[in-house]
Amino acid sequence: MIKKIIISACLLISFVSFAQQGTASPYSFYGIGDARFKGTLENRSMAGVSVEQDSIHLNIDNPSSYASLRQTTFTVGGSFGTSNLKTTEQSEKAQRSTFDYLAVGIPMGKFGASFGLIPLSSVGYKILNDNSTQEGATSNQFEGKGGVNRVFFGLGYKILPNWNIGADVQYNFGKITTTSIEAITGVQNATKETNASELSGANFNIGTMYQTKIYKKTTLFTSLSYTFSSTLNSTSTRVIQVDTDPDPITFDPVDTKLKLPTKLTIGAGIGVPRKWLVGTTLAFQGDGRYANYYNSSDDVRYEKYSKYAVGGYFIPNYASFSSYLSRVTYRAGLKYEKIGLIVNNESLNDVGMTLGAGFPITGSFSNVNVGVEFGKRGTTTAGLVQENYMNFSVSFSFNDRWFVKSKFN
Repeated sequence: MIKKIIISACLLISFVSFAQQGTASPYSFYGIGDARFKGTLENRSMAGVSVEQDSIHLNIDNPSSYASLRQTTFTVGGSFGTSNLKTTEQSEKAQRSTFDYLAVGIPMGKFGASFGLIPLSSVGYKILNDNSTQEGATSNQFEGKGGVNRVFFGLGYKILPNWNIGADVQYNFGKITTTSIEAITGVQNATKETNASELSGANFNIGTMYQTKIYKKTTLFTSLSYTFSSTLNSTSTRVIQVDTDPDPITFDPVDTKLKLPTKLTIGAGIGVPRKWLVGTTLAFQGDGRYANYYNSSDDVRYEKYSKYAVGGYFIPNYASFSSYLSRVTYRAGLKYEKIGLIVNNESLNDVGMTLGAGFPITGSFSNVNVGVEFGKRGTTTAGLVQENYMNFSVSFSFNDRWFVKSKFN
């Protein structure tokens, strides 16, 4: 059954991932767009904390976790988000539906493997500066869409019963299209400029996880992962057209090498497996080189990214026969991110809270997860935009045993 689900979902989501507009943020204009969360909803509901070596839940943030899987796991998730974008003078509402990830994890004794598809970044904005009521004034419309997707394959190995190592290779690919239209009130001609960038490149990630008992049933969990710096190749084309001229001007393609920086993620937590966990995750990323010729600006700089998160889960009684709610996993977390972008000399931050729950499917190890994330990003000072957002997410995690010979015909 799980094999049929995987094939059907792969066909559907591989199409949806190219068609979706995964953000509504004006800040997605810069670089390669908004960076998407790399992880499952189970981890996202704890603000990104993912330090436990789980046997049935997939952790795609640290490849060493694959060695702890005991059942084949297929997981897929998506979100619906709403945001209120405001400046000091006005506000607008936006909403979007997004595909978040698709991944498969396969246990192989001391080894474990995983592969899947996740969005790396998303571009999605539409900005209108309307001065059409003023004679001789200039009106502008800016629109962007697309993003970068990532396919990955990883392998984990259990060195000791409580110590895993792992690595994965990731291939990034995608297309970003931006359009700008300029018109002068009272002048017949309007100018339209379209830029399209094809992006591709590979990078690598390594990780390790270790756990040990520190008191009776209480366990200490640790996690460490490192992403190497890599190059993202960009081939961009520009087309300019005046609405009274049927022949557009097409410029020669421009090749640019963008830089994806190194990233270090450290996590630790304590808890009782299948009962409770409290943990923290710290992430640090170098300043990248993301700008193309059409979205560079003297008022914009890139800085080092950092994230601080604390979160955890609680299960009243995972083995309860009398109470379904006692088997539900309750999750929560808090996060603070410096997103690595400086606009008008203002460093942009993201502060948020997450809540979630995992509902077990009776008679199996599979589960349905729901989560909500709300917070604030950006500021209204220095002529910028503040985003107050709320994201509702759902995921399905199906578990089954593969490669097991049946004892009965």
